[in-house]
Amino acid sequence: MTSASNLGYANSSQEALWQRWFNSTAGQYLQTKEQALYDKAVFDLFGFNAVQMGFLQMDFLRNSRIPNRYKASEFAETLFKSHLSCCDDFLPFAEASLDLLLLPHCLEFSERPHQTLREAARVMMPEGHLLISGFNPLSTWGVTAKFNKLLSKNQTYPWNGKFIGLIRLRDWLALMGFEVVSVEMCCHIPPFEQSTWQKNAAFMEQLGARCWPVLGGVYFIVAKKRVVAMTPIKPIWKVMPLAPALITRPTQTKPTQKK
Repeated sequence: MTSASNLGYANSSQEALWQRWFNSTAGQYLQTKEQALYDKAVFDLFGFNAVQMGFLQMDFLRNSRIPNRYKASEFAETLFKSHLSCCDDFLPFAEASLDLLLLPHCLEFSERPHQTLREAARVMMPEGHLLISGFNPLSTWGVTAKFNKLLSKNQTYPWNGKFIGLIRLRDWLALMGFEVVSVEMCCHIPPFEQSTWQKNAAFMEQLGARCWPVLGGVYFIVAKKRVVAMTPIKPIWKVMPLAPALITRPTQTKPTQKK
């Protein structure tokens, strides 16, 4: 049996491997682009409780005006500050208790992404917002992940994830009762590890956003939990005519008394 200390050490080691990639050229580029998208989106969203699930090295709620903001991690021991430890497919929150939930790159690394979305729908308040960022398989980032899986047995973050297509994810959200408010794409430059290559390919950022936005390396979704409106059924107050058989008729139409 694995002891708690050994488990915590394993978790910290895995997180350290992830952080090594985030410190790379491609990782820094990804964080810069996503931070700008989250900063813009959370500023205009209101409520009382907000939770960021994972991606603890980034503070995606720093621009939020919601008073109660929390960070959750799947690791019991983490290199970064977190308020609680939990799984993304079993959130320890009451039903309809969150106004804002952030899932940065959670679904492609979740063992049960459908269940993760079900949990998100359960804990969200009516009209609450769900923010999701994920790797686009139809991009140079997706192609890089496929080549890594073909050429290497030891998969490393983030290429070991199961990238989910944008169209499929929109269908999942609709089934879970979410309305997609907006979709933005970023990271049009391929995930170069050399800073020189990235600088030489800087022109692809604006060119890609203008000419082929759907091929961005990362998609960013803002979704809102729908509230099913109930239409009251009003009784129809309509005077129904009496049936002819029920109408009383006079027995005589002419006077019978003779003068």
